[in-house]
Amino acid sequence: MNLITRNDELAEACSRLASAPFVAVDTEFMREQTFWPRLCLIQIASDGTEALIDSLAPGLDLTPFFELMVNERVLKVFHSARQDVEIVHHLARVIPHPIFDTQVAAMVCGFGEAVSYSMLVKRLLNRNLDKTSRFTDWSRRPLSERQLIYALGDVQHLRDLYPKLRAQLDKSERATWLNEEMGVLTDPATYELHPEQAWRRLKMRIKTPKALAVLMELAAWREREAQTQDVPRARILKDEALYDIASQAPRTAEDLGSLRTLHNGFARSMRGRAVLEAVTKGLERDPKTIPPIERGEPMPPEAQAVVDLLRVLLKATAGRHGVAPKLIATGDELEEIARSDETDVPVLRGWRRKLFGDDALALKRGELALAIRKGEVAVIEPEGVGPGAKPLAAEKPKDEA
Repeated sequence: MNLITRNDELAEACSRLASAPFVAVDTEFMREQTFWPRLCLIQIASDGTEALIDSLAPGLDLTPFFELMVNERVLKVFHSARQDVEIVHHLARVIPHPIFDTQVAAMVCGFGEAVSYSMLVKRLLNRNLDKTSRFTDWSRRPLSERQLIYALGDVQHLRDLYPKLRAQLDKSERATWLNEEMGVLTDPATYELHPEQAWRRLKMRIKTPKALAVLMELAAWREREAQTQDVPRARILKDEALYDIASQAPRTAEDLGSLRTLHNGFARSMRGRAVLEAVTKGLERDPKTIPPIERGEPMPPEAQAVVDLLRVLLKATAGRHGVAPKLIATGDELEEIARSDETDVPVLRGWRRKLFGDDALALKRGELALAIRKGEVAVIEPEGVGPGAKPLAAEKPKDEA
């Protein structure tokens, strides 16, 4: 099996692929030992051309591949595109465009929100996916014939999935839904990693504004170090240590050395000194720049009841239109709607608002109700629930109508 390792081979293959209306693209990468993903192999296929590109081959210039990724005449087909697009953006500072994500398309077409690639291949192509090399080390050379066959198979299936999903999208007239999702995936802002925002990814709760200010500075420092040294964040400092330091706010090496989440000697190291500097910056931070702490207070019972009704409406809407509920709205978005009509969440924009958002607001205001009709949830006008039945949502007072 041919593996492209030379610049002339790559240029010739990309030239042929550039004449295709679409190309299926997949990548194999490693990132267990690095911050940035290490691109190890590129698989690409069109109706007339298939190519495996050894991105680790000495002296190989990937410019023809990156040029193909931004060729507006060629649609790029990915499955779960985000990490593939992230790799291209990191290496070449470009975003593949236009793109088609078969995972998102499958959700739009009603295959559910948890459909796997193997299940999609089975259902649409009636093929069994080879998983034997799924967890292989793609950075080791030489690659075996078995690895190359596995890698090429992934992109061959992807190439054959696209026309079938495209036909279903066109039949359901939901192509515009997918286009909105692709807009997010092709927005450079989606892939920008700002150290100052790194604290937002942390999951553990913080209790005081002072501790949050220190945590913000520590997370930003760790992010910059991890990016610069190209190592995983935990290699610099684990999350537990960040929270421990933020909570205790040590000012001296002795204080820092007393924390049990740090190894012996850390306090006297260069990183230890950098941590103490970050603590000082956090403690001196302008209080106006510290966001309010989310207390995680439970919703009042009446608001929780609204969320429960919205969940029922969401499931009914998703089932009626044959689309994954998760693609329409998240649980957090339903809670935001329950709290406020003026919230700005994705479900109240674009196709989601037309499909579900307007009905969700109407249900909350008592302008719609839910009922069981022939064993299914139906959305009706409150006065149409039935003789003597009470509306499922309170009607507006006359002076507000």
